[in-house]
Amino acid sequence: MSQNSKEEKVMNYTTYLFDFDYTLANSSAGIVLCFQHVLQRHGYVEVSDDAIKRTIGKTLEESFSILTGVTNEELLKAYRSEYVKEADVFMTANTVLYPETDSTIRALKKAGKKTGIISTKFRYRICELLDKKQLTGLFDIIVGGEDVKAPKPSPEGLLFAMERLGASKEETLYIGDSVVDAETALAAGVDFAGVTHGVTTADELARYPHRKVMCSLEELIG
Repeated sequence: MSQNSKEEKVMNYTTYLFDFDYTLANSSAGIVLCFQHVLQRHGYVEVSDDAIKRTIGKTLEESFSILTGVTNEELLKAYRSEYVKEADVFMTANTVLYPETDSTIRALKKAGKKTGIISTKFRYRICELLDKKQLTGLFDIIVGGEDVKAPKPSPEGLLFAMERLGASKEETLYIGDSVVDAETALAAGVDFAGVTHGVTTADELARYPHRKVMCSLEELIG
């Protein structure tokens, strides 16, 4: 398939499912703030903001383990609980949608497409921001970290959303910013489009099967 025909196919799906952090919204400021509060409370004072940003998209336990070297499950759960309390205060106020998110999702809905979000972030946290921006009604389904037993790159959340929406693998595109998202699409057997909003480079995304690697979500709609 030529590059042009690959790109033409991007709009030929009936269902567009998105990751959230670094795909639809930039919550890195809030994430870094919450992690640093917890880390510094426990004596981890030299973890860089960039190191934290590199873990965005992983579960909280995975992220804390990467950042601290801790492997004790109970301790990681305790850190997770502390993070959630911090996020209740700071996250939504420190999260912004990317400039093209609103117009892109509205264009997809106007074209009759089904849309959804599949994220490791808690669903209620995503809904809190979308409600604030009056965008909740633009998504047919939102699957958060509390809705699945296995986090990405397990395809559980993606397959669940497709089943609920009545979408086949052939008519579904998953859009994300990280290699975890690319691995999730691959595991689910659906096409993938990468967006370079986050810390993952275009070259890193392009190593995985993909329809397109984009600088902006606007490229979904031409």
